Amino acid sequence: MRCTGGEVGATSALAPKIGPLGLSPKKVGDDIAKATGDWKGLRITVRLTIQNRQAVVDVVPSASALIIKALKEPPRDRKKVKNIKHSGSVTFDEIVTVARTMRARSIARELSGTIKEILGTAQSVGCTIDGRPPHDVIDDINSGKVECPSD
Repeated sequence: MRCTGGEVGATSALAPKIGPLGLSPKKVGDDIAKATGDWKGLRITVRLTIQNRQAVVDVVPSASALIIKALKEPPRDRKKVKNIKHSGSVTFDEIVTVARTMRARSIARELSGTIKEILGTAQSVGCTIDGRPPHDVIDDINSGKVECPSD
């Protein structure tokens, strides 16, 4: 389920999902807030695995969340600041790191394809790569000017 990192979400959203399993929504909400502490202020996907009436929280970050985290922006108050522009610059090495993280969930055959997927996400987020637009970097990868690591 999707929640905001570092915050205790509404227990009313959790209750219909975990109430029938005999778990306390408030306790699970606190566990989610603890697990998403370093994703403060970002919308993040969380996977709840429940065994023997114990909930285990796994953070499953999306590509855009990883890019926004790589921008190292200060956490924002989502109640006050709306429609934020992510105009910072990310290094190509950080994009490769994000691509390696997302590799298991990518459709691409090779890492270079995953890097292009992440660059496309960077374009929609609105940031630049080493001061250049992400699409120019994609064109350089296609033409062979930029070397991609092979895995």
